[in-house]
Amino acid sequence: MSDSKAMKKLEELGRGMVKQIDAGEGPTFETTLRTKSNTIYDEGYGCLRTGEKKETRKYLSVAQARTFMQTVAIAAKTKQFLAQDLHTSIRGLFYQLKFSLGENLDEDLFTEQSESNGLIEDLEVALKIKREDLHLTTDRKGFLAGNMKIRDKFGGEETIIDLAKQGRSGWSIPSDVDNGMEIESLEADYVLVVEKDALWQRLNEDKFWKEENCLLVTPKGQSTRGTRRLLRKLADKKLPVYCLMDCDAWGWYIYWTIKTGSMNLAYLGRDFAVPESRFIGVTMSDITEFSFLDKLTIKAKDVDIKRAEEMMSYPWINRHKDWVRELKLVLKTKKKIEQDALQGQRLTFVGEYIKQKIENKEWLS
Repeated sequence: MSDSKAMKKLEELGRGMVKQIDAGEGPTFETTLRTKSNTIYDEGYGCLRTGEKKETRKYLSVAQARTFMQTVAIAAKTKQFLAQDLHTSIRGLFYQLKFSLGENLDEDLFTEQSESNGLIEDLEVALKIKREDLHLTTDRKGFLAGNMKIRDKFGGEETIIDLAKQGRSGWSIPSDVDNGMEIESLEADYVLVVEKDALWQRLNEDKFWKEENCLLVTPKGQSTRGTRRLLRKLADKKLPVYCLMDCDAWGWYIYWTIKTGSMNLAYLGRDFAVPESRFIGVTMSDITEFSFLDKLTIKAKDVDIKRAEEMMSYPWINRHKDWVRELKLVLKTKKKIEQDALQGQRLTFVGEYIKQKIENKEWLS
């Protein structure tokens, strides 16, 4: 979203409140409920999204006056960021507003960052806007290597970044991959998402992305907003997205967050989800197919067992027979297996494993 359009949304919010005050009414604004009960699985889009339940925030309410004032303060401050063409983190916003009630008042506008974080999300929902469009950045930890060039307009300069020439480190995926950034050229055949940075480095050293003409991505654990948004944009370019994760509670969660989105960000819907993504491993079935893995399993923890049981209760997961079978194997054997185990036979085996999985279409949808 352009800065001018984001600015317009903020100004419309403010004008609406002023109009209410001029009419002798208490200012209000409406937002969508971000609750578990108002989170649904959208069959059409294949992702989680918020439902239709709304709530009205009121200034003239003892219970809501403080949070209403805080929300307006965030809107005003982000409007200032847009006007100045400056960016900051959500932590930086917290400190910008913490003491903004005035030096002579012995009370903070915000006591904890958790207060402002939730209200930023309220603004996103109410204005149908992303925080990145308000010049608010979040942590970045994803990396990418492959045959793609990025045109990056930032800080008054324009740069072409060649992702095939980033050496051992790869390109660090920023928190905002929309504003001032566009894909200049793209020659890859597919995207491979590798959960762990260590295995990404192993594949990068082998130049797997060059040999297989793919984009090699690691979210380094749970995917950040920037990484998830970039994966969505690449999927929109008709690139298949394959995921290599651990066969445990965390690996499953990371994959399904990429695929269907998360409950926390359900209000962003398909913009941050890739329903087309496929899980190529590691799976419990691999233990049978690759005999050396049998000695490299780990005893499943209680959290793995609990997570497997929870996943089988989710309608968007239990409709997939292959996933149900895999999860039942975890419950039966009480075992799990990490993607690092693919290096147990020899370090370069992981590349052969990935190629076999993709060529033979051995994946879980």
